[in-house]
Amino acid sequence: MSGRVRGCRGRLLRPLLDDGGTATVEFAMVMPSLIVVVAFVVTSLAVTSQSVRLADAAAVVARQTARGDGSSVGATLERLAPGARIVRSDGPDLVCIDLRRDVRLGPVGGPVTLTSRSCAPTDGR
Repeated sequence: MSGRVRGCRGRLLRPLLDDGGTATVEFAMVMPSLIVVVAFVVTSLAVTSQSVRLADAAAVVARQTARGDGSSVGATLERLAPGARIVRSDGPDLVCIDLRRDVRLGPVGGPVTLTSRSCAPTDGR
């Protein structure tokens, strides 16, 4: 008789001890975290890329301005860093360009202002 009770108890507890659904639950718990991490990585790569483009644009615009080629600065700025605001400061031997550009972080966060500064020598002009 004890064998029959043991067999009955085993059949009743078997569904409670089964691990069949844990993989699904673990997947459902981990997937949102993984999506958030991937979104942060993609957003940070995009912002870094835009920051590098802004730095390149500041260097090119500073060199153009120092050479006296101010007429092409607007076209260069629109091509390399569209939407950037420019602030020029002149020193005795240097022309410095500050560029500022607002960048949206997408679904992760709000806008961030990127800045870049570059100076070029004027050769005593």
